[in-house]
Amino acid sequence: MIIPAVAGVIALLFVAYLSWDILRKNPGNEKMVQISKLVQEGAKAFLRREYTYVSIFVIVIAGLIAIAPMISDVQLGWKTSIAFVIGSVVSALAGYIGMSIATRANSRTAQGAIDEGLKGALSIAVSGGAVMGMSVVGLALLGLVIVYVVFQGDPTIVNGYAMGASLVALFARSGGGIFTKGADMGADLVGKVEANIPEDDPRNPAVIADNVGDNVGDVAGLGADLLESYVESMIASIAIAAGLGIATLQLLPLQIASAGIVASIIGVLYVKMAARNNPQKALMTGTYISAILTAVATFLIVKYNGVEFTDESGTTYGVLGPFWATLAGVISGIIVGLTSEYYTSSDYKPVRKLAEESQSGPALTVTGGISLGMASTAIPVIVLVIAVLVSVKFAGIYGVAMAAFGMLATTGMVVSVDSYGPIADNAGGIAEMAQLDPSVRKITDNLDAVGNTTAAIGKGFAIGSAAFAAMGLLVAYMHSVELEAADIKDPYVLVGLILGGMLPYFFSSMLFQAVSKAAFQMIEEVRRQFREIKGLMEGKALPDSARCVDISTKGAINGMLVPGVMAILAPVLVGLILGKAALAGLLVGSLVSGLVLGIQMANSGGAMDNAKKYIEEGHFGGKGSETHKAAVIGDTVGDPLKDTVGPSINILIKLMSVISLVLAPLFK
Repeated sequence: MIIPAVAGVIALLFVAYLSWDILRKNPGNEKMVQISKLVQEGAKAFLRREYTYVSIFVIVIAGLIAIAPMISDVQLGWKTSIAFVIGSVVSALAGYIGMSIATRANSRTAQGAIDEGLKGALSIAVSGGAVMGMSVVGLALLGLVIVYVVFQGDPTIVNGYAMGASLVALFARSGGGIFTKGADMGADLVGKVEANIPEDDPRNPAVIADNVGDNVGDVAGLGADLLESYVESMIASIAIAAGLGIATLQLLPLQIASAGIVASIIGVLYVKMAARNNPQKALMTGTYISAILTAVATFLIVKYNGVEFTDESGTTYGVLGPFWATLAGVISGIIVGLTSEYYTSSDYKPVRKLAEESQSGPALTVTGGISLGMASTAIPVIVLVIAVLVSVKFAGIYGVAMAAFGMLATTGMVVSVDSYGPIADNAGGIAEMAQLDPSVRKITDNLDAVGNTTAAIGKGFAIGSAAFAAMGLLVAYMHSVELEAADIKDPYVLVGLILGGMLPYFFSSMLFQAVSKAAFQMIEEVRRQFREIKGLMEGKALPDSARCVDISTKGAINGMLVPGVMAILAPVLVGLILGKAALAGLLVGSLVSGLVLGIQMANSGGAMDNAKKYIEEGHFGGKGSETHKAAVIGDTVGDPLKDTVGPSINILIKLMSVISLVLAPLFK
């Protein structure tokens, strides 16, 4: 366990170095610093309020877990409760660290564009994203090692750690998503469509809230999301190996995670050094370097530390079986990411075709974007199916869990690349509001467009890995409750399947309603300020940005509570009322519908967003044209798809799976 602990410390030391390097950079002129501080204060205020509400859930659930043995003869108790709290704290801390540095890197990225052009801006933005990425893997791995060592690898206790991370992730992702999209839709629909003013115009009171939302949703929320997947894929592997009684296999994912951290650091350093004129090429090459180095390290780790093993069916697997399963996960993750890139990047035909169709109005933009998202589900699903079959062939059910972790071994690099996008977006907003030279905004827009593509890749990656992780957790749950098979002829299993298939849709509906409500309030507030604040439209008065931040904060907090409670209670109620077989059906049903729905929504939203940006580059009439207005409306439809609902679904299916695993003794 020393190697994973050292790797976690190395990741956090790298975070400290990157933070120091960013903070010593020039933050820009007085106006840039002022705007950046408004974003920092808004983001901190939201996280404080969000974490306050989440802490109530954590305390209540931790208390119930602690007293469970007094109510029923189950193997839970205070130790599992402590692990649950540690998982919650680790997830919240990673989000806070990443968001704190990201909100300071924004003005420095804009200033970097002035001082050193694209290379300087990209280097700072990537460093800011890497603080989030390496905080996620460093804290997650270190926390898991501590829980594993202190509680001697007891699966029931270790599972509590994953549940804590999962709970915080759900609220961070859904709450942050509601915040950012309520603000973004209000800023765009009133500012760009009604008032016909530029994006990020300082006269628009919702712009600061929009910039805050980028950080709390796409940095803190994303980090919590992938930290959860990262932890759960490792714990699923550990739980299955524990069921087989093979200690060596329990330690393999922790050793591979250590190699993934080192590979991710190398990938980040490559991007910082190699970036010249093509940021997307640099980012993708860095990602591939990390993946290849991790694959090579995995081969060596498995070859020299692996063992032959026999599963419960009596099938014997070779020493290298876990390596081939892990490699299947790595390759499938790359293919899922490339598919997302193809369907969401303006470099390829689908998005350009969507931009062309926008000439006929917003209806075709929306239907075309939804169609693209639906089409984009085929390749990822087929690839995941093949990866599952390959991993089972070489390492049985343990192989499925290792394939999940293979996809997530380079989480540090994936989160770094994804989190850089909001920083570049904020830098563009600061350039506009501080009225910097148009060349600065051109550089940040270039980085932001690439960021949209990398974000779509990251979301596809997160959803695909969530499916894998949920499969591993499902198998571990069935082992725990001694359920050999979920027979579709069993009416309870069938009922569970139907209920599970419905849940992602019902969950999505609640999030859509929350975004719509927050956006409605934001739109009314922006209209009011344009109407009532004298001199605002002429640039002679300042907008009340704090009021808009407050509206988004309240909307996000209120909107995330009911979906969060539903995700927690659904598996508990089904398990207690309908039984363990019905709960297995629920998990399978939610996995199948949630996987496809999550991919479709993320890619539909990404396609509509980049179609708008492609038009803004000067195609089909450019900014201010009717085509542009149609694309803006399409983008406002796509925003909650890609940044609120799509990313939250993968957390839903993982949270329900890990709750089922933790509470398995209760259902048994």
